[in-house]
Amino acid sequence: MFDTLQDRLQSAFRNLRGKGRLTDADIDATAREIRLALLEADVNLGVVKEFVAAVKERARGEELSQALNPGQQIVKIVNEELTEILGGQARPLRFAKNPPTVIMLAGLQGSGKTTLAGKLGLWLREQGHTPMLVAADLQRPNAVNQLQIVGQRAGVPVFAPEPGNGVGNPVEVARASVEEARRKYYDTVIVDTAGRLGVDAELMQQAADIRDAVSPDEIIFVVDAMIGQDAVNTANAFAEGVGFDGVALSKLDGDARGGAALSIAKVTGKPIMFASSGEALGDFDLFHPDRMASRILDMGDIMTLIEQAERTFDAEQSRKAAEKMLGTGDFGLDDFLQQMQAVRKMGPLSKILGMMPGMGQMKDAINNIDEREIDRIEAIIYSMTPAERAKPEILNGSRRSRIARGSGTTVQDVNNLVNRFSETRKMMRQMGKGGMPGMPAMPGMPRAAKQQPAKKAKSAKNAKRVSGNPAKRAGGQQPAQASVPVMPQTEAEMQAAMADFQLPPELQKMFNQQNKGPRG
Repeated sequence: MFDTLQDRLQSAFRNLRGKGRLTDADIDATAREIRLALLEADVNLGVVKEFVAAVKERARGEELSQALNPGQQIVKIVNEELTEILGGQARPLRFAKNPPTVIMLAGLQGSGKTTLAGKLGLWLREQGHTPMLVAADLQRPNAVNQLQIVGQRAGVPVFAPEPGNGVGNPVEVARASVEEARRKYYDTVIVDTAGRLGVDAELMQQAADIRDAVSPDEIIFVVDAMIGQDAVNTANAFAEGVGFDGVALSKLDGDARGGAALSIAKVTGKPIMFASSGEALGDFDLFHPDRMASRILDMGDIMTLIEQAERTFDAEQSRKAAEKMLGTGDFGLDDFLQQMQAVRKMGPLSKILGMMPGMGQMKDAINNIDEREIDRIEAIIYSMTPAERAKPEILNGSRRSRIARGSGTTVQDVNNLVNRFSETRKMMRQMGKGGMPGMPAMPGMPRAAKQQPAKKAKSAKNAKRVSGNPAKRAGGQQPAQASVPVMPQTEAEMQAAMADFQLPPELQKMFNQQNKGPRG
């Protein structure tokens, strides 16, 4: 969604590289580019003016950090101001002291309330809660049936006493749902309400009646992030007529300009609580303003990536695989397949790579990733015997031909997989021993010691020779102590380390081979 804004901001910052100091002209020119970038992204005009003024004031008045050059300091200021207009910090749900906690969803028709209700229910269930969805949208055709299907997919029960399609009283359904939750010991009630194509008196009155009937602990206004400034205007109208406590942004994965996301928190004064960034039920999480600002500035989102990995990967299995990969065991294709499948559970590869710092410069390659390549790799590995997966080096010509026929691929595909796997395994084992000669070490990893040419064995005549240097005769030369880099501890340190990280040639070659574009 923020690709265009990201490109424009990067272009503005690129002009500051190499400058030892910033003049007023530099600051004005950069501020002008930032203003144009935000306006093109459909950000509210008032928010743009306030944002640009704050950046200019801080750039002129703030003393530059010794650790950052002037260009980096501007990026730091813009990052902090973006975080501020996005809400400052994450706003978690407030839960009632005495269950059930009642959450009321409101918004226009088509904003994604029903799907978001299922996503929120699944998210709460994964947090250890027992949610229940309530079908209080009795006007839109098949809205009740849609919520039941979404609830079934999410594994969350649905309270739907009325068939909908214009039949039933939504206020009575909402009121009865609270009693149903108490009776069946559900600790959270999520009420899906009706929407309209536009804000009108009937919509406001019905939402106000449901609010009065259930006294919700949270009223969340669901906003389609793709409709631009109309989202902000609708939110303001709803805030005046009914009121709400927070915003949930849906369809953040769209190709719109994203102005609603950058404007709504500042204009309405209400925090963005949740963000939905895909069609899958798991594409939903708390909204973190600082992480979103980092993504917009192409600084990555390492913390979200780590959290997703923690939820997806089995810690013990990953530890064993890492030990094998780094040389303490035999890392085979079975282990490789398990790790690849775990990565796939985190989401599409393009989405995962998009969270890495600096990946904005590789958008075309990331967008052209063929997800079917993973299916082909799985088919090839599954066509091997257990012995072949454990020791790919035993694969001769006839075995590779058999595997190609069994997986519906070609012998060349099998050869490419085996060769890439062997090169990667060799590289990882070298890194496990301390790095790779002639190659920059990964952040936090000690560099490999330079290999010295082997010295000729001393002859008996030279063995007793004494150095003419008194210092060497006294104690000899002491080997220099190798410094061990400190692992980054904070998110900022991690982002700084990742920003300078470059893939080793072998891994980059493997990445390039997988991203040549869709195959016929």
